[in-house]
Amino acid sequence: MKLYDFDGMFDEKLTEYISKNSSKYKEEEWEDIIPELYKKFGDTPIKSLGKTPREFYGGMTDGELIKCLKLHLKNGVPVSEFLCGAIEGRKLTQGLLPLLDGTQEEIEYAMNLLGADPAATDKYMQMLLTTDDEDIKNRCVDFIKENADAVSNAVKENYKKGAEREYMLEIMSRTTKKDEEIFDILIKAFRSDPDEVPMHASYLAAYGDERALPYLLDKIDEDGITFVEYQELKFAIEALGGEYTKERDFSSDPYFKLIMPDKNQ
Repeated sequence: MKLYDFDGMFDEKLTEYISKNSSKYKEEEWEDIIPELYKKFGDTPIKSLGKTPREFYGGMTDGELIKCLKLHLKNGVPVSEFLCGAIEGRKLTQGLLPLLDGTQEEIEYAMNLLGADPAATDKYMQMLLTTDDEDIKNRCVDFIKENADAVSNAVKENYKKGAEREYMLEIMSRTTKKDEEIFDILIKAFRSDPDEVPMHASYLAAYGDERALPYLLDKIDEDGITFVEYQELKFAIEALGGEYTKERDFSSDPYFKLIMPDKNQ
């Protein structure tokens, strides 16, 4: 299979175009012009091919598109948006899933193209539990959260086993089907970890069960809370339909001093 560096071809034409028209446009105008030129390039026939870049990929089978992507990555040939667009347009989920077991580049491209596809959720969960790459973990969590109900039982079991507990709490907080066990887990995590009050308060806000309000109100009323904790607790209370109006003095809090201007200056 012959590979074509369409982005390289475009860059050559762009350089030529800019040199001829540099005086016509301001720098900020080029930011809008270049994407339009790229889009137009995708529909412009390449003499050596007799096809436009979009037609070139449009003529490939599903399997050829996946193979082409892998060869581009293997050989260091830039992957154009035209190839990615052709793959996305056909929803090649089953062809992309095996790339999640491939090289780092294959994983990154597969995740970009699959996004939060429900068919990839179980694989993302497996990756979350096995990878050491924090960026990959976070991306997996973001995608899993969009299908949290589908993996709620697995998430609860992972949490009980102590596997990636903070990530499991985050995923549980995005479930939409109310579950007493999940509510209890979120409440216990909020009450038992004084170092993660803001984060755990945000999980309760995301979960959306107003029964958490008494726990949040009790916590925000404590004398020893920080300004950061106060802010997140107040947000969570309001997100659940509650209100906290008591005046608090955080003038000696380092973070408060950092973000709030001195009224005397």
